Amino acid sequence: QLHISFPNTSFCQSLFCRYRSFILFLTFIFYTAYHLSRKPISIVKSELHRNCSTVIRPVDLNITNNATWCDWAPFDQDNYQTLFGVLDNSFLVAYAIGMFFSGIFGERLPLRYYLSAGMLMSGLFTALFGLGFYWNIHSLGYYAFMQVMNGLVQTTGWPAVVACVGNWFGKGKRGFIMGVWNSHTSVGNILGSLIAGVFVSSAWGMSFIVPGIIIASTGILCFFFLVESNDQESGEAEPLLQNAPHTDRTVNSAISTDPPGVVEDHTEAISFCGALSIPGVVEFSLCLLFAKLVSYTFLYWLPLYISNVAHFEAKEAGDMSTLFDVGGIVGGIMAGLVSDYTGGRATTCCVMLIVAAPMLFLYNYIGQRSLGTTIGMLLVCGGLVNGPYALITTAVSADLGTHESLRGNSRALSTVTAIIDGTGSVGAALGPLLAGVISPTGWNNVFYMLISADVLACLFLSRLVYKEAQSWCGRAPRQRG
Repeated sequence: QLHISFPNTSFCQSLFCRYRSFILFLTFIFYTAYHLSRKPISIVKSELHRNCSTVIRPVDLNITNNATWCDWAPFDQDNYQTLFGVLDNSFLVAYAIGMFFSGIFGERLPLRYYLSAGMLMSGLFTALFGLGFYWNIHSLGYYAFMQVMNGLVQTTGWPAVVACVGNWFGKGKRGFIMGVWNSHTSVGNILGSLIAGVFVSSAWGMSFIVPGIIIASTGILCFFFLVESNDQESGEAEPLLQNAPHTDRTVNSAISTDPPGVVEDHTEAISFCGALSIPGVVEFSLCLLFAKLVSYTFLYWLPLYISNVAHFEAKEAGDMSTLFDVGGIVGGIMAGLVSDYTGGRATTCCVMLIVAAPMLFLYNYIGQRSLGTTIGMLLVCGGLVNGPYALITTAVSADLGTHESLRGNSRALSTVTAIIDGTGSVGAALGPLLAGVISPTGWNNVFYMLISADVLACLFLSRLVYKEAQSWCGRAPRQRG
């Protein structure tokens, strides 16, 4: 792995800040593209299976089934929700399995090459899904295979971008910085919804092809411009991973006058079991499993829910669903700010999850009564659901990846991030699957499932919340994780 070294001069400090801002912007764009390319499937669902009685039929169309003439086979069947669940889980199960290995590869391969290849391949498989429209493909196996392959290559993104940001940013305001940075998830969902919505009613294949081109383009951008890490030493500017007393600092001595150079990191990567033994990794991983279950159920099923319950068209339902992600941006930033101020990552997550449970209940029962109520409830629920998810996958992962028990191991962050997000991805796969199975029995039951998941997520954090409460009462030293 290559670093840039900055001598301790005022000019180089300024140059370092510019590099750091540039890397933050680049990684934001990269993961925005990852989420942008995941979103179209949730928008296109309501186009693949429609209420054909409300659609004007072309006079020259020769049909035999008036009820499903406008649907896209094989999603014209009565079990279409189960088939949608197959597509969702083809991606999410592959993503969950691949994530546990992705962090291991990410620590052993150059991040620039790893991210670039992942984005180019993701663009390819996303576009191939959309080309099924133009090639008139009606095989469930084809679309499921594209989802599996896309799920595998998308695992290159999260461990790599978190490790890259972790290499550049100091610890002082990690929650706030990563809370703002993590808004790329919601920004990507919003842009993905809007881009897919432009084409969904006319040619839904373009709803995948255009995002595929965008993420492939960012892969090329990554290859030419990403600088993986630095070797800067100065207070708040100190990288997240450079915190060991025995780390070799000779390249950035205070008296150095050499120009910025390149340094190689020889630290051994941490093992999978070693990462699991870090205090707090198991608890936060299991909490994220249920938090991500709720978040991804909304990601994949909210547009269809709005379309079915509020009777919106596909584009209108997709546009309305972006409000959930707007709330998620605010929720992620607020979670980071509060946890920075209080020092209680677990408590912040737990409180938001507890409040989210009754809000989900209210949204299901009164959320569609008026446009204003829908907007307000989507914003609130988005903030409460995505806030803990954002905090755990960013600041908490960085805290645990640089835990004192690692003794400065600078290559643990990618594996820790992969374990936490990989466990969460199991929940991300379960949520849409359960929604597909439960939704035919009524949307009320889906929301009961989501509320139960929120409660379970809180329970897994109870020990850590108790430890944080003790530290605030002065009974134990204040310590995160």
